[in-house]
Amino acid sequence: MADVALVCGGAGALGSAVVEALQTRGDEVIVADKDTLDLTDAAAVEAYWDALEARPRWVVNAAGGFRPGSVVNSEPPDVRFLIQLNLETAWWSCRAAARRLPEGGAIVNVAAHAGVAGGKGSAAYAVAKAGVIRLTEVLALELAERSIRVNAVAPRLIDTAANRAAGLTGGTAPAAIAATIAFLISDDASALTGSVLPV
Repeated sequence: MADVALVCGGAGALGSAVVEALQTRGDEVIVADKDTLDLTDAAAVEAYWDALEARPRWVVNAAGGFRPGSVVNSEPPDVRFLIQLNLETAWWSCRAAARRLPEGGAIVNVAAHAGVAGGKGSAAYAVAKAGVIRLTEVLALELAERSIRVNAVAPRLIDTAANRAAGLTGGTAPAAIAATIAFLISDDASALTGSVLPV
């Protein structure tokens, strides 16, 4: 029987590549995206999990987004938006998964290089992604007794149509990042937890 994977943010450029990578290796994939689930709503995420007919073994949290902005020029709506979109989506998904994943399951969160080293002009985004990294590390410790692994990837620029349209070029192909994510949730990565892999 195929393992079941839940990909949150699975309709985006990276999420779609993750879905394809997991399906290619034989997983059954459930896609949760903004059209089917408000990942910023903790109660909605819990209800979504309760309604699932198939229980996931793997979870990938790929929802997120970027807006530029410095600390000095930041405005409350933009800061709240970026923290909700990048950190709270991962937080509520991780919480629901942690309560229900079977022993031997795995979670992979999508952080960002800006969350590791900061980034001029990306203040709220960098802080939110740093939160994803700390969330990953803490949850890995909390779930270790149940042999549930929690890791993250930290991409730099991703080569997407939206980034190219914004004049941002030279990014990593989504398929290459998806391959790393597929490795992290596989049994081949059974020795890795609490790790943040730069890609």
